[in-house]
Amino acid sequence: MARYNGPKARINRRLKTLVYETAGAARALERRDNPPGMHVKGGRKMSNWGLALFEKQKIKHHYGLMEKQLRRYYRMVVAKKGDTGAQMLALCERRLDNVVRRGGLTKTRPQARQGIVHGHFYVNGIKVTSPSYQLRPGDVITIRPKEQIYGLYKGVVGDGNNVQTPDWITTDPTSLRITMVGLPGPGDFSLPVDVNIVVEFLAR
Repeated sequence: MARYNGPKARINRRLKTLVYETAGAARALERRDNPPGMHVKGGRKMSNWGLALFEKQKIKHHYGLMEKQLRRYYRMVVAKKGDTGAQMLALCERRLDNVVRRGGLTKTRPQARQGIVHGHFYVNGIKVTSPSYQLRPGDVITIRPKEQIYGLYKGVVGDGNNVQTPDWITTDPTSLRITMVGLPGPGDFSLPVDVNIVVEFLAR
């Protein structure tokens, strides 16, 4: 999946989940939680294949992944011991764009990706421009030392982003510094998804 630039409200309604966090897309989901388009009363039961595709689309849209990236994450963990689905989602959570969002420095993941690509963020003092960069415990994210850029993200934090920072990262709202203090576990994932059916789909 290439980067999605279409109507985000339609995706939220289709997937019945707040995968896009823009104000308009969130309001659309609250007002009308049924999928877009014409409907038949009672609907139609989804097949296992369709359900797997449905859940896979949730992950791809929520984390901003292309099909190739999602399958690469699957291959990275499939041979490891433990829950393959949980390990795959942990890789998604450890992406730099996701951590910037969950740390409260942006309101959406697309905003985080844009800032990263433009060189607004440093990891351990080194500029990183790849949104998919995998963070490890002990890594520190800081803002590029430029007054205009600092003011941009300080404004987001000052707006009261109402983000719930997970236990595995900490955010200093004064210095706008995010520190990864641990690894995300099964209870820390930001997306409600049946990842096991996605793993079964990717294994075919």
